[in-house]
Amino acid sequence: MSKQEKNNPILDNRSSRRTFIKNSGLTVGGLVLGGALGTLVGGKTETTSHTKTSGATHTAIDYSDTRQFFVRQKDFDALSTAAELIYPEDEHGPGAITLGAPYFIDKQLASPWGISTDDYRKGPFQPGEVPLDKAEIMLQGVRKLNEVSEKEHEGTVFKDLTEEQQIAILTSFQAGEVEMDLVNSAAFFALLRTLTLQGCFSDPLYGGNKNMAGWKMKEFPGAQMSYTSYLEEEEFVLIEPISLGGHKHS
Repeated sequence: MSKQEKNNPILDNRSSRRTFIKNSGLTVGGLVLGGALGTLVGGKTETTSHTKTSGATHTAIDYSDTRQFFVRQKDFDALSTAAELIYPEDEHGPGAITLGAPYFIDKQLASPWGISTDDYRKGPFQPGEVPLDKAEIMLQGVRKLNEVSEKEHEGTVFKDLTEEQQIAILTSFQAGEVEMDLVNSAAFFALLRTLTLQGCFSDPLYGGNKNMAGWKMKEFPGAQMSYTSYLEEEEFVLIEPISLGGHKHS
């Protein structure tokens, strides 16, 4: 982490959603693709209904808000709280929790990507490399959030602290000041931040960006098959976004 980043942590600049989106715009563009490269483990966010030939209507259950990786509620609560601090709800739109980012992260960590299946991970390790996979880093990190919180605030878990106290703890992680096993806390914070933004803006097919609300905030059209019908338009055309899973095949 550079000296400039330490002096200007993201958490201190969280009051302006518009500024944050502007500053992270280039990153988000890559994240939409990055989410697609992560895993195919995801859930459809919309509930669908099917009419049987007998006339009875069967409503499918929406499993998008189910967990595959985090077993303990306490861990998932810490993750959700931290994600919302990084991308909070404000006057411009929903935050990380409403967008489903915690469930997106859960599904990614449960996938082969979470255990770094495709990464070469044998030593010797170079500076900055760690022997842990992404799932191990995230699980240790969210448990450390609660551990630090309970130690510094008389047994109070992270989600029950005041926002000021939560930001102070997250900032210490961002600065690499929290001791973790085999990984720097700044690396955990960077991974948490990246996954949170991916959960807010990647294709809903992967479990986040619920109802494509993240794309709607950025007026991003999503996975359009073609733009030829708009080529002659002189003015900006606001296109209703569509997910990769929203295309119908005959």
